[in-house]
Amino acid sequence: MNFDSYSKKTENARASLAKHRELAYLSGFEHTRHTFSAGDRLILYVLVGIFAISSLGLLAGANALASTSVPASGGSLTEGVVGPARFINPLLALTGPDKDLTALVYSGLMRATPEGTLIPDLAERYDISEDGTVYTFTLRNDLSFHDASSLTAEDIVFTIQRAQNPETKSARRADWEGVSVESPDARTIVFTLPHAYAPFLENATLGILPKKHWEKVSAEEFPFYGLNTRPVGSGPYRVEDVDTNATGAAERYKLSAFKKFALGEPYLQSVVILFYPNEEALMKAFNAGHVDSFAGISPDNVGQITRSDARVAHAPLPRTFGVFLNQNKNSLFTDNVVRRALDIAIDKERVVDEILKGYGTVLDGPIPPGVLGEVFPATPQPLGDLVGGNTTDSQHALQARTLLSEGGWTFSEEERVWKKKDVVLTFTLATADEPELSATAEVLAREWRAAGISVDVHLYPLSELNTVVLRPRNYEAILFGEVVGRSLDLFAFWHSSQRNDPGLNLSLYTNAKADRLLAEGRATINTHEREKLYEQFVELVAEDRPAVFLYAPEFIYLVSKSLKGVELGALTTPAERYLNVHEWHINTERVWDIFVN
Repeated sequence: MNFDSYSKKTENARASLAKHRELAYLSGFEHTRHTFSAGDRLILYVLVGIFAISSLGLLAGANALASTSVPASGGSLTEGVVGPARFINPLLALTGPDKDLTALVYSGLMRATPEGTLIPDLAERYDISEDGTVYTFTLRNDLSFHDASSLTAEDIVFTIQRAQNPETKSARRADWEGVSVESPDARTIVFTLPHAYAPFLENATLGILPKKHWEKVSAEEFPFYGLNTRPVGSGPYRVEDVDTNATGAAERYKLSAFKKFALGEPYLQSVVILFYPNEEALMKAFNAGHVDSFAGISPDNVGQITRSDARVAHAPLPRTFGVFLNQNKNSLFTDNVVRRALDIAIDKERVVDEILKGYGTVLDGPIPPGVLGEVFPATPQPLGDLVGGNTTDSQHALQARTLLSEGGWTFSEEERVWKKKDVVLTFTLATADEPELSATAEVLAREWRAAGISVDVHLYPLSELNTVVLRPRNYEAILFGEVVGRSLDLFAFWHSSQRNDPGLNLSLYTNAKADRLLAEGRATINTHEREKLYEQFVELVAEDRPAVFLYAPEFIYLVSKSLKGVELGALTTPAERYLNVHEWHINTERVWDIFVN
């Protein structure tokens, strides 16, 4: 007998013996079970059931301890927006729907994050020269557009040059004025600035157009070209389908996840955008469950949302609303006491409560929350908790009256006005005839009048306000908002060279030290050093009080509770709610920790 044959027989014998023992054991167990009474068998079955359930529970617990819930692919989001989309093009987008779809369809060299930082997107890396004037970007390998065509440095150069061309009439032209761009090779782009400009990196978030589709389109044809409504980009979502009405206007866009998106394929497999004529119609659609999310709802309408599965996501907008005082039009504002009294007479907490329903942050300076080192999240509170603050109207009015009296002003009980020699404390406040601004103006006028300060409110249609009032600086005081932005470049808003149109120095503020700090701030690349310069600037403005700063509003986003991963951070525009849209998800799965990055 050979060894292999002997081993096989031995193994068979062992298997037969094991099977015999198992059968004998089961036979014995079955015999024993039959000796139990019905009650004993019931107890046995219950104990076995408890043991089985406990074992499953222990296994499930062990699995939960050793695993992590992570986003999983799948699901769809349907979002409603107000108004039509006409220019889904990073160079032409103007309206909210234009910018929303552009943010979903296109991507740039860089991408902003909800945390307020900038990260490479199409770029793999970038370098900045020591003097801050040369930015060199290196593209990732194997980039492509939604139509599978390659994305190279030529596309970036083409897009920037089209933005720079005045005949294109791009809203982004100013970002690239004076900047030269070249591509030494297919993966390298070099930007040369005329002088150091710290916020330049944010300009590199501009979405990139595919050169092969646009290079033969003339400047005259550019705004009418078909790809403005059926765009091809390289962003997280590609256009799959468009439904239009009888007039050709889009009623529905269906977008599908782009698998080759530079930062990774999005989890949500589709995003559907539906268009509504006004906020009221969109609210009805949201309450009826026809849409899952609703961006930019007015604070007044939040309370009208009836869906039980809705939640409110909100974040501060880097915008400064205030009353800017024009000393050239009314010499009263040259008196620091008057400027201080105007500021102290306002209960800003009450303004935020009445106008924004608590969705805002009180401001006492030119820098809104979220752009100087940290983000300040705000949590909605019951309105009853917000009303009044720490002081009453009469106390604010009393403080303003005391300040004016100490500053040499006398209140005439007969005329009900403040006087200083022959000068009467009275002025006009101009603002746009828009619901939020007009309501704010009335609250301000009420509180100033409570302090004995005479003020007349003048409302203008927005177009007229821009052409007749703002641009020629034809106002004594104006209630307006400034979009400061993430990069915190305050030069255009406060430098003395920006006092006249097209500058945005609405207070016509002039301070040599402030000018120096602002100029240094925009040229300083080091973030920490730049913030120190702006802190000094804020101190100067606090001393000079060229404006009455009021509030920074919040962006309000209604979403279904099933949607996870939404991080708003500090937004510069509502479209930036999509900054991390590729991380939004509905589905999840559990993965053992050893497999999680």
